[in-house]
Amino acid sequence: MASGEGFSDFFYTAPDGLRLHARIYGEANAGSWPVVCLPGLTRNARDFHELALYLSNRAKNPRKVVAFDYRGRGQSDHDPDIGHYNVGVEAGDVLAGLSALGIEQAAFIGTSRGGLIIHVLGALKPAVLKAIVLNDIGPVIGVEGLAHIRSYLDRAPKPKTFAEAVDAQRRVHGADFPALTDVDWARMVRAICRETEAGWVPDFDPALVDTLAGIDFGKPLPDLWPQFDALAATPLLAIRGANSKLLSTATLQEMQERHPGMESITVEGQGHAPFLETGDLPERIAHFSIEKKIEPHKSDARAYIGPGFSPEV
Repeated sequence: MASGEGFSDFFYTAPDGLRLHARIYGEANAGSWPVVCLPGLTRNARDFHELALYLSNRAKNPRKVVAFDYRGRGQSDHDPDIGHYNVGVEAGDVLAGLSALGIEQAAFIGTSRGGLIIHVLGALKPAVLKAIVLNDIGPVIGVEGLAHIRSYLDRAPKPKTFAEAVDAQRRVHGADFPALTDVDWARMVRAICRETEAGWVPDFDPALVDTLAGIDFGKPLPDLWPQFDALAATPLLAIRGANSKLLSTATLQEMQERHPGMESITVEGQGHAPFLETGDLPERIAHFSIEKKIEPHKSDARAYIGPGFSPEV
């Protein structure tokens, strides 16, 4: 159903029967591959609204853009079994959505958890990945950054008004995002929250917070280097917030060494994860993912999902 805001709503059925949702921008754009947007742990398709409008309307070669709501987020059904809130199940949901839309190949943009899901897609169906943009995520997840995520989710405020919701986000994240404007903060709240009679609440299943409860932040998390190495033949752009605690400069450097064709952008004045609609990021993402001639890199890497592949971001 068309929304009048530049996109239409698309609902489809997950392999286990849940009703899931995605937004489709530029549906009439034909030709080459579309762009698929995958949000972070507690985020939803609205996170990509401004970027999707740019890629589907104002880019040099506009494309269809599909932004997914994972199960338990946005307009997708909540799952009564919180054990299903994991990157493996969610990757399967994305593949089901792509199948329902008839998409066999796309450029993928993954923020945080969305980037982890891209790693899984590289193992399950590598041919679907035409190009990859990883937004502040890599094969090594910074424990400090993940602990920060759990901390603010555990102590999430309950703002009654929109102004209170904006102030709450600024208090939690402001130190890492000095570059953001009042407009940016307001847009963030509208993307991640919904208004109810009780006030502005996060637009995700509260049970998602419980999926972080068993993580021991005193130990390093399992790394994903085998999965990342399997992406070596796919053109890759890595974006890092200069103040990020989740993706370190050391990890970014090793990513570059393992994937020599990788391009990277460091976003000053932002942390985890950079707002992809700010500054010149829309133009640079468009140039990489849909405007330049994408050629696969040569690699002998093979897709692999090894034991311990269960990080929650």
